Amino acid sequence: MSVDSSQMLGLPGKGFSVARWALDGGRVAIAAQALGVGQAALDEALAHAKRRETFGQAIGNYQAIQWMLADMATELEAARMLTLKAAAAKRYQERMSLEASMAKLHASEAAHRAADKAMQILASAGYRRGSTVERLFRDVRAAEIYQGTSEVQRMIIAANILGQPS
Repeated sequence: MSVDSSQMLGLPGKGFSVARWALDGGRVAIAAQALGVGQAALDEALAHAKRRETFGQAIGNYQAIQWMLADMATELEAARMLTLKAAAAKRYQERMSLEASMAKLHASEAAHRAADKAMQILASAGYRRGSTVERLFRDVRAAEIYQGTSEVQRMIIAANILGQPS
């Protein structure tokens, strides 16, 4: 079957490059989506930590809660920087598989950890069916799967840093 040149996306023989470019772009978008979910989880946890009181004080005053919030904020900020770097690479570089895979891997896993910690901070209020955190926890799992699982992202990253074709 032949395709008329007016119907082609890209140059003849470059279909895989076009497909890789589209996949990499999708990975950057998923990194951004995961960041949104992770940030929402952090926001819910922060609000709860300020509002919920035990033994006469907000639970946000307890070091264990503070450390979980600090870890969430730090991991999400690192993911944000990787995502911004990948977005810039998409705009200015011909190939950006390494940046896209790093951003998707770190952002999706950081968001998963943020949702997990948010559920721990909210305790039964976070685990309750229909709660915001319960939904975020469910939703973020998909970000680790589509456009290539975390394991696939690790394979792409490893191939790139080893100088192997990906």
